[in-house]
Amino acid sequence: MHPDGHLVLRRIDRALRDRLRPAVVTDEVALAVASWQAPGRESTVAEALAGDFAPHAVGEPWGPPWATTWFRCEGLVPAAWAGGRVEARVDLGFDARRPGFQAEGLAYRLDGTPLKGVAPRNDHVPLAGVTAVDGAVAFLVEAAANPEILAVDPEAGEFGWHLPAPGLGDERTAGDEPRYRLGPVRLVLLDDDVAGLVGDVEALRELLSAVPEREPRYHEVLRGLEDAIDLLDRDGVSAAAVPARDLLAPLLAAPASASAHTLYAVGHAHLDSAWLWPLAETVRKAARTFANVTELAEAYPELVFAGSQAQHYAWVKEHHPAVYARVREAVARGQWSPVGGMWVEADANLPGGEAMARQFVCGQRFLREELGVESEIVWLPDSFGYAAALPQIAVLAGARWFLTQKLSWNDTNRFPHHTFWWEGIDGTRILTHFPPVDTYNAELTGAELAHVVDTFAEKGRATRSLAPFGYGNGGGGPTREMLERARRLADVDGLPRIAVASPERFFAEAEAEYPDAPVWRGELTLEAHRGTFTTQARTKAGNRTSEGLLREAELWAATAALTAGAPYPAEALDALWKEVLLLQFHDILPGSSISQVHREAVAAHARIAVDLEARIDAALAALAPAGGVVANAAGHDRREVVTAAAPPPGQGPTQRLSGGQVAFVAAAPGGGLGALEALPADGEVVVGERVLDNGLLRVELDDDGLIS
Repeated sequence: MHPDGHLVLRRIDRALRDRLRPAVVTDEVALAVASWQAPGRESTVAEALAGDFAPHAVGEPWGPPWATTWFRCEGLVPAAWAGGRVEARVDLGFDARRPGFQAEGLAYRLDGTPLKGVAPRNDHVPLAGVTAVDGAVAFLVEAAANPEILAVDPEAGEFGWHLPAPGLGDERTAGDEPRYRLGPVRLVLLDDDVAGLVGDVEALRELLSAVPEREPRYHEVLRGLEDAIDLLDRDGVSAAAVPARDLLAPLLAAPASASAHTLYAVGHAHLDSAWLWPLAETVRKAARTFANVTELAEAYPELVFAGSQAQHYAWVKEHHPAVYARVREAVARGQWSPVGGMWVEADANLPGGEAMARQFVCGQRFLREELGVESEIVWLPDSFGYAAALPQIAVLAGARWFLTQKLSWNDTNRFPHHTFWWEGIDGTRILTHFPPVDTYNAELTGAELAHVVDTFAEKGRATRSLAPFGYGNGGGGPTREMLERARRLADVDGLPRIAVASPERFFAEAEAEYPDAPVWRGELTLEAHRGTFTTQARTKAGNRTSEGLLREAELWAATAALTAGAPYPAEALDALWKEVLLLQFHDILPGSSISQVHREAVAAHARIAVDLEARIDAALAALAPAGGVVANAAGHDRREVVTAAAPPPGQGPTQRLSGGQVAFVAAAPGGGLGALEALPADGEVVVGERVLDNGLLRVELDDDGLIS
């Protein structure tokens, strides 16, 4: 670029940073803040309303790691602001670079109704319902002092992580030193004209990040922005806002080319059910995220949000029914798409086939019974590879389409397709899409739009892709800034078209456009995170034990119900299955979470095993009140020598072993009950030329003297 162009770019960026964005707020007043630290992580809004609050000044520390602090915010809207757009803004001490990985809050009305979440880059609180007739404002913020487990080195990029302090991954070792200092909490009066100009300039600045410098369009936009900044310099920001917008309007009105790629922007808030925080915190992250999205959907009717894990809906329903009611309304309006069809976004390699089927059974049942839908999209953007059995299971569960972007993390081979048919081991195919934006936390920036166009593997055969946009992991999901950008860049020369739409619309149109997409057969292997197959072996062993015991418990409980009239513990077994399915989440079972998550998972599997063993014993007692039977849960017949502490009831002589144990024969058909047989006290051993046989064990030797 000519040096003059670089100077213009720097001038535009400086104007945005130093003049335009600050001018959106035309006046502000501080709110009075008082705080109350809850005795534990979990506390109710009713407990907070009765709490002993003390004044809390800006800059004062708060928040020992993993603790909860409630802030009461109060003030008065100035009479001179009447008729203006006013909102509250709450800074809990954020580092704006890392939404979703630090402190978060949920704002409440004083009647206990949740308003919206508060997070970096999404810190505003609407005043509807918190402002009295006389202008008095009062609301609460439940603030979670989640420590930053992995800090980012700004020079190393997104994955330049380091540990800021040891021990933060477990509440028992995290200490009690406050991690945050309260930032400004204020009421602000906004200038809508300036806000609109900021949106226009930001959108066109993103266009400059996407269009090659050699293109005439690049220089047309660059000069238009330069002219707009000249107006600001001459007339001031407020006076020049409307004329500057008029000047920029033709640049935003020039339509995209007829052959432009179409990007379907789907609202999303990727939320790990556990990772750098324990499960209990995800319950609250889900509530904040759902509150954010439902509040945003009312202002932006084009927004469609994809929420992927039935467990999160169940948590919000239990803990925040008012937010859950808003979600149901958004689903009914078509602004919320329950996707995934699974209980959680599970690991797709380690669970057994029955457990993977139950992920869909439990997930689809919840969506159907609670939200009136069943998902046709398997949504697993972040799991660590995908077994070749998954297409068959997914299609049998009612799915038509599959989405992930994880294979963009491959460290050696770039996957050759973005839209293709994935064929499983039995020949079942499912239309699959890897978003070429290469992230599940898109922001719809110019760099992302350029990346999509550059990397889309299906050029010349297909013209559309999907981009999940929004801050994840508690960052609040889509923001109004992202949606304003999408509105402005929906159909603009030099960029792909942006259609804010449902994921179902994308898949239906992609399938119609490209029905003969290429076929990939077999496993989708992730060339990264290979240690997840062996890390945290106790969790993996606990999962396998739980899967086996659940099958046994269901088998014998069903048999006892059918043949002995025993009550079938359907609700209890369903709850245990869902707990095991939750622990198969793709950062729990693979072993990639903080220490507290794995400690709690090991304890949960141990408790589940005790519960299931008791249920198995109860079912077998109902089947054979007198005892003396053997139960074979395997699918094949078995006849084996086993040991016990006492002879079987009514049996004759048996072999006594060291330690007081007794040996006897257990025989039963596959999936059935059988008898216990006593061993002869003195068994006869038959010796042949190549045979040893005592009636229970027969050993034959081949010509080489090897056991055959």
